[in-house]
This record gives sequence, structure tokens and C-alpha cells, in this order.
Amino acid sequence: MPIDPVKRIANWDEKFNLERVHAILTEKRPKMLQHMESVQVSLASMEQQVKQTCDASGVSVIQYPFYLCFGREMWAMIRREMSGESAAQAAAVLIAKWVARGLTQAVLQAIRTDVFNVSAPVAP
Repeated sequence: MPIDPVKRIANWDEKFNLERVHAILTEKRPKMLQHMESVQVSLASMEQQVKQTCDASGVSVIQYPFYLCFGREMWAMIRREMSGESAAQAAAVLIAKWVARGLTQAVLQAIRTDVFNVSAPVAP
């Protein structure tokens, strides 16, 4: 049964009451800021480790952004609490994707292992 358009408009109007939204965000902002600060520190640390791995592997500086993108995808996967064989298989898929885009497999595997402590998947 379709929802009455008048009811939908009323729900939307209530949800987007700017004073209410402002009050909610004002209350949540300190905790949101604390969370964002911790995330940014973790992200910056990961990016530094990826750059160090690239540097040790002799990667050209012009290619760093691509390896950093791979690192951010791995970082997001780890933040979603993926671990074990699932993380290893997901990392293998990411590595295959970035190798297809022209990156070096050995460097990607080094980032996977050295930065994120994810091992290679177990062969079937």
C-alpha cells in the first residue's frame, strides 16, 4: 500500500527542521570531532608507512598516489574489522585490481604484509 504523499511531506519537514538538526549536531559535535581526530591520525600513519614501503621498493614518486589509493582501500577493509582468511582473499582481489591498473604486484604485496599485517591467502 503506497504511503500518502501528505504524510511523506510531513515526515520530511519534521526530519529537516533546521533548529532540531542544529541542536542534535551541536550535542554530537564534540564526540564526532574526537572520533575524526583519531581516524585522521590513524590514516596519516598508514599513509606514511605506505610511502616508506614504496620508497624502499624504489617506486617513482609520481606513482605514490596510486599506491596510497590501494593503501586506503586496505585501511578501510581493516577498519571494517575484516581479518584472517577473509582479509587475505579481499586483499588478493585488491592487489589483482591494482596490478591490472599497472602497479607492481610485489610492492602491493609488501604494503599488504608490512603495513596491514595481512598474509597471502591460502591456496585452495
